[in-house]
Amino acid sequence: AGGGGEGQPRWGDTPPPETAIGGIYSALSSRRGHVFSEEQRPGQPILTVKAYLPVGESFGFDAALRAATGGQAFPQCVFHHYGPINSDPLADGSQANELVIEIRERKGLKGVVPSCSDYEDR
Repeated sequence: AGGGGEGQPRWGDTPPPETAIGGIYSALSSRRGHVFSEEQRPGQPILTVKAYLPVGESFGFDAALRAATGGQAFPQCVFHHYGPINSDPLADGSQANELVIEIRERKGLKGVVPSCSDYEDR
């Protein structure tokens, strides 16, 4: 149970001035983001940073990014792909387990993941 089969949607793209790069990396890393490309725009002090950010971590990211960069950077979020969650959703305390519990609680279900015996005929 668990491993590479599960996935979560991810966003990409953030074009900031190059002076804001430290704040961008800080904002992304605090939300499990991953930078995969930086491109300097020719003749301009603007750097395009392309990163993957889990959609679940993107709520409030705009405000966090602006706070981390003094308002110099802004995100342009576009769905890119589903990424693997490399942990067991049934292992207590794992990243996948915490995500499952969060979703279950948001949907009004018990936070505890039910066991298979809860669904067996008696």
